[in-house]
Amino acid sequence: MTVAEIITEKLKKAFSPSTLIVEDQSHQHKGHAGHREGVETHFHVTIVSDAFDGVLRVARHRMVTNVLKDEIGNPVHALALKTQTPAEAARDA
Repeated sequence: MTVAEIITEKLKKAFSPSTLIVEDQSHQHKGHAGHREGVETHFHVTIVSDAFDGVLRVARHRMVTNVLKDEIGNPVHALALKTQTPAEAARDA
């Protein structure tokens, strides 16, 4: 299973998101710190879930990083997050 697939499965299980986009952006970081050729190291995740309702942004990010604690640091070097409730996502649409 790829790192992106592991991230996807863990986040689906933890948050039952209505939207989940896991983008491997490792190729954009070639030559930068943390990049390792052939390894998924840099990700951008967009997740929309009712689980974030009433939760501040920093706490949402902590919720996500806690679920992914085994991946962060090895192999994941960078993780950018966009966490929203369904109402927030609808406003942005």
